[in-house]
Amino acid sequence: MSSFFRIAALGCACLLVSYTRAADWPQWNGPTRDGVVPAQDILTVIPQDGLKPLWRREVGLGYSGPAAANGRVFVFDYVKTSGDVTNNAGKRDELTGEERLLCLNAKTGDVLWEHKYDRKYAVSYGSGPRATPTIHDGLAYVLGAEGDLTCLDTSSGEKRWHRQCKGEFGAQTPLWGHAASPLVYGDNVICMVGGSGSLVVAFDRKTGKERWRALSCKETGYCPPTIVRWGATDQLVIWSPEQLSGLNPATGQVYWQHVLKPAYGMSVLPPVHENGLLFAGGEGSVGAMFKLSSGKPAASILWKGSTKTGVYLATSNAIFTGGHLYGADIRSGALVCARASDGERLWQSALPTTGSTRGRGGAHGSAFLMQLNEKQFFILSETGDFISAELTPAGYQETGRFHAIDPTGRTMGRDYVWTYPAIADQRLFVRNDREVVCYDLSL
Repeated sequence: MSSFFRIAALGCACLLVSYTRAADWPQWNGPTRDGVVPAQDILTVIPQDGLKPLWRREVGLGYSGPAAANGRVFVFDYVKTSGDVTNNAGKRDELTGEERLLCLNAKTGDVLWEHKYDRKYAVSYGSGPRATPTIHDGLAYVLGAEGDLTCLDTSSGEKRWHRQCKGEFGAQTPLWGHAASPLVYGDNVICMVGGSGSLVVAFDRKTGKERWRALSCKETGYCPPTIVRWGATDQLVIWSPEQLSGLNPATGQVYWQHVLKPAYGMSVLPPVHENGLLFAGGEGSVGAMFKLSSGKPAASILWKGSTKTGVYLATSNAIFTGGHLYGADIRSGALVCARASDGERLWQSALPTTGSTRGRGGAHGSAFLMQLNEKQFFILSETGDFISAELTPAGYQETGRFHAIDPTGRTMGRDYVWTYPAIADQRLFVRNDREVVCYDLSL
């Protein structure tokens, strides 16, 4: 840690916030899929000497982040037996191996059970499954890179049911693999499947029986299904490589649609919502801010993005809070703050992505954001640094940093780690292609 960061961390020690209850991190992007850290008694500024490691556990390949619930940690990985991972964006890696879900004791890292099955891969960037497991009501839902949707009992690892996107629905595996973490809504689990008329499918979460299917698209994309609550109606927002759609999550009925086509089929960033405004944006600086109707479900365009407005992500998430968007821009390689009302960029900093004051033009940058309160955030950089910082419209202020995990992937001339961390029960869980590490966040 540089002298500047040490001074900042010590100077901000008085800003520690004490939360009042422990909570789980049972799915991608947190309990409410918006990057907000559940209330618990934890540090909000990284100490000068970093966080204390509690345990480590060897794991296989995977972009899938850990999920934590009820004292257990779930890690989805790939144990490769043959083939080479090339990280060539235009070439599918031909691999053989097993997809595996590990259930670990959150306090010790001991393996409680594992579920695995043989699965050949033909995906670009073939380092394991992408989608973080979704844990709900004693069941784990996992979506593999080749479209295996499996429901498992979290106590025993017993398989409850299984569906296959390619075999059952005629879906083509996306170039970079199935990546959209399943969404539980009521009695259903909603999944991005693909195929004609079955881009998105709802299954009975206990039996796997199909409840409804909707939409068609030549490509499935990579964007998780998202629930937006505005007015008196819940809307299921689906961003495919061709359009943004609002659906009835109970039936699949389409409420509204807008054309929104990112480059290379890269609809990745889940649309983010605050106070009736909804933003979606991706590769090629293709994006728009929509205004949602508070009556009958509808959406109108407030503004369209450009290379100088909005936020465009590839592998990490965005936070929409206080009328501003925060996220790592894929072209500049820097964390960006943009005003929601018109998309104007107010500042950018490469410190949360590269750790330097200089950006990395022409290459994707990643920073996984976790919001603690109005202005305090945790960030996992693609370099494997875990950071505490204040993000406001006025600028980026780093308050602490330590190296949490080594980057094990390499692309476009730099090393990276592309797995979203989890925070639960005063612990931080972070992984790469070799290990999952648990750190102490207690006060």
